[in-house]
Amino acid sequence: MYIDSHAHLEGQRYDVDRDAVLARAKQEGIEAYLAIGNGEGPDTANCGIELAEKYESKKEYPKIYASLGIHPHEAHLATEEAYARLAAWAKNPKVIAWGEIGLDYFYDHSPREIQKKVFLRQMELAKAAKLPIIIHCRPSENSEDAWDDCLTMIQDHWSPTGLAGVLHCFTGTVAHARRALDLGFLISFAGNITFPKAQPIRDAAEIVPLDRMLIETDSPYLAPIPHRGKRNEPSFVKEVARQIGALRRTSAEALGEQTAKNFYSFFNLHSKP
Repeated sequence: MYIDSHAHLEGQRYDVDRDAVLARAKQEGIEAYLAIGNGEGPDTANCGIELAEKYESKKEYPKIYASLGIHPHEAHLATEEAYARLAAWAKNPKVIAWGEIGLDYFYDHSPREIQKKVFLRQMELAKAAKLPIIIHCRPSENSEDAWDDCLTMIQDHWSPTGLAGVLHCFTGTVAHARRALDLGFLISFAGNITFPKAQPIRDAAEIVPLDRMLIETDSPYLAPIPHRGKRNEPSFVKEVARQIGALRRTSAEALGEQTAKNFYSFFNLHSKP
């Protein structure tokens, strides 16, 4: 049993064969996945909800949960009207998290001060909705700038809420992982943990407690070895489990079972689909 804790299957890259992708995931033992609700920006942040509702009760596919939020890339598109829509969509029972949100200083598609402002506002909205947050954090090249700002903002503005969150597609150092764990966060690892140059990510995966860990694909991005270069899909999350299992001297199956248990417990999903 496996759960892909973070995937984007709403885009055009899956329009031709989305049903087949989901059926293949179920056949490979992927029990559920979290449909991340960023879309193309604030106007389409309900995309995860739409997928979860479309495939509801279809047992040939994995169970789909949803999140919503404004990605830092589209932070410059945030408006009061967008925030109001997000707050309304957050009441949908399919929604279990707010995100992915955070800071991205690598591409700087939105000015950094606007990213910070939108990140802070969404933490306030997530607090009101009583939802955990899912964090995207990517620093500029050869820097820790976004990590420093993101973790400080979490410590100052999120930790006092008593709610927690997930660092998705972790790309930081052991020190960043330890600080996030101290803040009550789970760490989620994606397919890039299999890449040859990803030793710092593997180092972090060796120290994160197994009960504080999730696995994901971040589909359609970051397909793991041996699928690198292809469009990613939820069934490939088994390769992430296999890599971490090898690091932690356990099987992919045992790692999948543990991270699935972590997912259900963290998001208060007390009954399996």
